[in-house]
Amino acid sequence: MKYKRILLKLSGGALGGANNENFNKEKLEAITDQIIEARKNGIEVAVLIGGGNIFRGRTAEEWNIERVEADNIGMMATIINSLMLRGALTCKTQEDVRVMTAVSIPQVAEPYIRLKAKKHLEKGRVIIFGGGLGQPFITTDYPSVQRAIEIDADIVLMAKSGANGVYTADPKKDSNAKRFKNITYEDVISRNLQVADQTAFVLARDYNMPLYVFDFDEKDAISKICRNEEIGTYIGSDCKTELY
Repeated sequence: MKYKRILLKLSGGALGGANNENFNKEKLEAITDQIIEARKNGIEVAVLIGGGNIFRGRTAEEWNIERVEADNIGMMATIINSLMLRGALTCKTQEDVRVMTAVSIPQVAEPYIRLKAKKHLEKGRVIIFGGGLGQPFITTDYPSVQRAIEIDADIVLMAKSGANGVYTADPKKDSNAKRFKNITYEDVISRNLQVADQTAFVLARDYNMPLYVFDFDEKDAISKICRNEEIGTYIGSDCKTELY
């Protein structure tokens, strides 16, 4: 395996279904199956989930909720999603799954402690990070990179639904859009490609944390990437920008 320890970044929408369902059984099954398969292949897995299936920024705007309050609600949503994923995993596997949160809720999850998180991974446990960084004004893109750096992950896998990489333009709006095979941090930032928050790319660049954008709907995508199969877009400093 090219990558032994990964951080999987999931959007909250990856757990939700049609008709504004907060959780969809088939999607949860697909997520848990991929994580279980990765563990069978010896990959150490940490996960960080967004909260968009429960609470989005536009909801706060509609209700005129101030930003700090809205972000606090969003952090709670990520913790709910983390607990839901743990529940879905533990009913299908004997793997030890731990939820660690930046917001202290000791009754349901462990507080995030960097060295303890690394120890969990070394012992083969799956970690799910909830609560972002515990601070407002930050989306879950930035914490995914920060946590990956802190736990010495080899790469951040940024899962998308229906998007199999980074494109020169939005392929839904531009039929001439081309998919990148590799792209440097600098090109992602200078082109202002809307894959994740720019702050996340800047942090990844500064600490040389590679990212991989891929379609999570592809079967066994995590294991394929860790085997160095090219199914999405690699973002880093050790490559040159090129298209498929």
